[in-house]
Amino acid sequence: MLRIIKYLLPLVLLTTIVVHKPLSTDHPAASPRDPAKEDLSRVAYPSTEHMKWKPLFIRPQDSLESLFGDDWEYVARFNRIDRRHVYPGMTIKVPENMDDIKNYTPLPSRYEPARRYARYILIDMEEQWMGAYEYGNLKFSIPAATGKAGFETPTGLFRVDARHRNHTSSLYKIDDQSAQYPMDYAIRFHVGADNVAYWIHARDLPGRPASHGCVGVYDEVMQNRIFRFPDKPVLMDSKRLYDWAVGESVVGPDSGNLELIENGPLVEVKGKNPTYLSAPPRPYAHIRG
Repeated sequence: MLRIIKYLLPLVLLTTIVVHKPLSTDHPAASPRDPAKEDLSRVAYPSTEHMKWKPLFIRPQDSLESLFGDDWEYVARFNRIDRRHVYPGMTIKVPENMDDIKNYTPLPSRYEPARRYARYILIDMEEQWMGAYEYGNLKFSIPAATGKAGFETPTGLFRVDARHRNHTSSLYKIDDQSAQYPMDYAIRFHVGADNVAYWIHARDLPGRPASHGCVGVYDEVMQNRIFRFPDKPVLMDSKRLYDWAVGESVVGPDSGNLELIENGPLVEVKGKNPTYLSAPPRPYAHIRG
């Protein structure tokens, strides 16, 4: 009996570390202290309420690519999360039928308030999603991370007034404090009465509101440059949005420096941050291929 306990005890301790202490196994997770780490199925998006999906617990050997092959990007977007934030001990949402999320967007294909504008950006905070509209028709839509509790992104109707392709934060640094936080492909849409500027820009997407008020979108090239992960960047929503909204074909030559813009796209920010359920919304089940 003592011999069995001798061998079982290290195994129990290891399991406890992996499941309950992500800090000990944090690669490739960027921020294992994120409050959402325990269960992203508890983040209640209105558009997923009636969709068929199941929670999936992430094990140490798991990655989006190993679990879903070429479909990993659909799952990432569905969860509003990047690959750096998928780590052991967390739970994500996985559709019962992958085809259900291949064209997923929680935003309407036609948005009447945008019908008079060549470029109109709609940010739905409750859905953590952003849409690019041309004369009311949805051109494309992408996941976004808005301001966390206490730092909520201001709501209302704004106008883009500046661009800065190589912007960095003047207030915040990356986790190890070695550099200012990068804000590549930054689009400024509001400056508050306290002189705090709000931008749409490249950042991490942890599957929940996470910023100090700005709106972040995918940019794995930036993540590779700063964090050396992922090895092969794929997701580049920041550049796509920047080129569409304030790129050289729209505004003119881009020096890469801060440049003011006249009559930029309108930006509408609506709603409130998503609700966090006290428990998963349906019977908890693990699914494996």
